Amino acid sequence: MTDGFMGPPWQMDWTLKAQAARDALPEHVRTMVDTVRAELVTANDPYFRGIGTDTDLTDDMRVEPARSSDPKGPRILYFDNGHGWLRYTFVRRTDDPQIVVEEIFWQ
Repeated sequence: MTDGFMGPPWQMDWTLKAQAARDALPEHVRTMVDTVRAELVTANDPYFRGIGTDTDLTDDMRVEPARSSDPKGPRILYFDNGHGWLRYTFVRRTDDPQIVVEEIFWQ
C-alpha cells in the first residue's frame, strides 16, 4: 500500500468473553464463524465503508455500523442470514493493525 499502512491479511484477536462464547457454539456454527473470520481478515477495508463495499461477502453476511452516529466505531457483521452476529472494531495502526472481536452471538 502506498499510504504506509499494512494491508490484509489483518491480525484478529478475540476478547476472552467473545472467545468463550465462540467455543461454546455448536461445531457447524464455529465453521460459519471461521468463514466470517476469513472474510474479515482478507477485506481491504474491514469496516466496509461506502456503498456496495460488502458485495464480496457471501449472501448470508452483511456489515453495518453498531451506531450510525459513530462511523469509525464498532461494526456488526451478521452471518447465517441474521441468526448470528459478531461485534468488532478495527484498530488501524501503522505497525500492528488488527481486528478485535468484542462479542459474538448465535441463535
